[in-house]
Amino acid sequence: MEKKEFSPWEWQNQLSYVQAVEVKNVQGTLYVSGQAAVHPDGTSSNADMRTQLALAIQNLEKVIDEAGYEAKNIVRLTVYSTSSDEFINNCFDLFQDFVARHGMKQTVTLLQVVKLNETLNVELEATVVK
Repeated sequence: MEKKEFSPWEWQNQLSYVQAVEVKNVQGTLYVSGQAAVHPDGTSSNADMRTQLALAIQNLEKVIDEAGYEAKNIVRLTVYSTSSDEFINNCFDLFQDFVARHGMKQTVTLLQVVKLNETLNVELEATVVK
């Protein structure tokens, strides 16, 4: 697989994403459903957004790993949040740590939504290649 990132500016580097990713000679593409703070028994977390984001990241990493892919090869990540302000002000450092830990260079879209399932307030959807 060949992966090339494009960013005509530098300001997005501080936000832990790139403007575009080109992928060639892909062996496989994994489309991961939104991963949220759902415990192994299927119950939704009712914790604060920061705690939920940590669990959502763990769940995303688990799905990617079990499918035989690597988080460093996430090329598109969509973040659904019930409060963009809360995500940016109270959780963004966790997001940046996740990106840095895997050396990711991915596109990102952050969307504020009215509601997620049950008590959930953040969800991560990803596209991964190998």
